[in-house]
Amino acid sequence: MQSTVTFDSDGLKLTGTLHVPEAMAAGERRPALLVLHGFGVNRASGTSVAAARLFEQWGYVALRFDFRGCGDSEGTPGHLLCLDQVADTRNALAWLATRAEVDPARIGVFGHSFGAAVAVYAGGEDPRFAAVISSCGWGDGERKFRGQHAGAAAWARFTAMLEEGRAHRARTGASLMVPRWDIVPIPEHLRANLPAGSINEFPVETAQSMFDFRPDERVGRIAPRPLLLFHAANDSVTPSEQTLGLYARAGHPTDLVLLDDIDHFPFADTNPRAKGVLRGWLDRYFPALPAGA
Repeated sequence: MQSTVTFDSDGLKLTGTLHVPEAMAAGERRPALLVLHGFGVNRASGTSVAAARLFEQWGYVALRFDFRGCGDSEGTPGHLLCLDQVADTRNALAWLATRAEVDPARIGVFGHSFGAAVAVYAGGEDPRFAAVISSCGWGDGERKFRGQHAGAAAWARFTAMLEEGRAHRARTGASLMVPRWDIVPIPEHLRANLPAGSINEFPVETAQSMFDFRPDERVGRIAPRPLLLFHAANDSVTPSEQTLGLYARAGHPTDLVLLDDIDHFPFADTNPRAKGVLRGWLDRYFPALPAGA
């Protein structure tokens, strides 16, 4: 069962889709998972929809929502700052904990790509998250961008864009707007995975916020709560070394999974291996139902 919901985040109204399993007894409370979308897309992205539907089918309550400035949520379109998204995630958890269908002590967070970085950071900051799942995420913004803008010439163009943005704001008081692909390049064959309504132009401050963002510095605080770090071994968007870096700094229990036959959108396609890994990890560390139920 799905329904459209709204909740408050720092005075802004955010919009989400709540998934509730049909087979729930009266008064029953289930574990829940927040689903965080990627860079400049929205809750209708293929990964967000696929993940939320899987969680619902497997017996969880799930909430996929639009970050501020994205989709149907309030906020300046495209003005995305990492710490704002962390705040949205924590506020979504607080709202979800009030739902009659949800066990407030058993709320986890699943994030993909940019959303994965936010999930790890939020999980490290907020002990209310009972489990954290990172799909094709990243831990160090500067190192990530160096991998995405490989080579001296590409890196010089990217850093010049950041400097031009700072100079433009100092000179005019306004943000310099730049194309999506100048911030995060995505191969042509993967761009169809972006849903309708995706944002194609951002202020340079968004890129600077990502550059400065360091989930690496928070990942160790998630333990002893369970953490799954999942990545495509040959990811053509976010370098897999980012997840390896997170694993090196994580506590236990943490599982690291690299799959070779997928790319950056593993849960948006029909790959059964990715789904099997996710289901197996949930059954082990964050089950929807008690053993034998």
